[in-house]
Amino acid sequence: MNSMPCPCSPALPDSCREELRALAIEAGAVACGFAEADTLPAEATARYDRWIAAGRHAGMAYMERHADLRRDPRTLLEGARTVMVMAFSYAARQRHPLFADYALGTDYHDALRARADSIAAAMRSRHGGETRVCVDTAPLRERHWAVRAGLGFTGLNNQLIIPGFGSKIFLTEILWTVGVTPDAPCTASCLRCGACLRACPGKALDADGSALDARRCLSYLTIEHRGDFPDDAPRPAAGQRIYGCDICADVCPYNSPEALAAATAATLPEFAMRPAVETLKSTADISALTPDSFAAIFRGSAVRRARLAGLHRNAGASLTEMPDPTVADRTAVHKEGY
Repeated sequence: MNSMPCPCSPALPDSCREELRALAIEAGAVACGFAEADTLPAEATARYDRWIAAGRHAGMAYMERHADLRRDPRTLLEGARTVMVMAFSYAARQRHPLFADYALGTDYHDALRARADSIAAAMRSRHGGETRVCVDTAPLRERHWAVRAGLGFTGLNNQLIIPGFGSKIFLTEILWTVGVTPDAPCTASCLRCGACLRACPGKALDADGSALDARRCLSYLTIEHRGDFPDDAPRPAAGQRIYGCDICADVCPYNSPEALAAATAATLPEFAMRPAVETLKSTADISALTPDSFAAIFRGSAVRRARLAGLHRNAGASLTEMPDPTVADRTAVHKEGY
């Protein structure tokens, strides 16, 4: 950290803001924006509290904790004045029949922290202040701040959607004690076509887009959930992956072929499919994994989150083998869903 006074005090001029935005784009971000760090609106907090009270966070008990930190990013970094939000694409150049697109390469926590740390260091050295990098680890309401910073809007599928790039993105934030003129919040909105609602295997999405029920979500069940699948829970089946689920994103009109092409072109090399992951073609290959082979193939991968026992469980729960998805398949699903 660097606590030297900012030469542009009390707030950076727009030229400095655009310089920092250019740094983010140069580091691989598809979008970057700035918001003033302050307390979340009461309704945003109340909506989250209702979601927790209804048990829709399933077994993710960590989401119940640190309510005060979620309400105000200034509690995460004393004196924070700015939330810088960046979006990085993970749209897959090559898809996999078993694993969600986001998990084919290096764990995004590691890959994006390294890039964000470099940006934060430049911010401190050029303009002073102190920073804190957040990559889906701090209790920060990331989508709220992305909308506030003008990056995009939240769809019925509860994903952040960036016009022109779609929703297959990771969010990364840098809290900063230096003031920056905020960007205008995003005013675009979901088409509310209902494609994601109809396509969700577990019917985990509310019709009004207000919440997602993790107890019905295949991404949660195949990654976060421990133990056997609940009796009434959906299971991986034909056309679905056994680690994560991309269905509600695949059918979204904002993930059109044109948007996917733009997002794929911007996907960082760290997120390309690993050759070792590509060798796993079927659920039988997953069932044959040993602790040693699992550790070797998924070292530094987000797939380790599910653990070997979780992958074995998921492979056993899959009803049929899945066809290898192609670009043509994706386009057909997209058109049908819309």
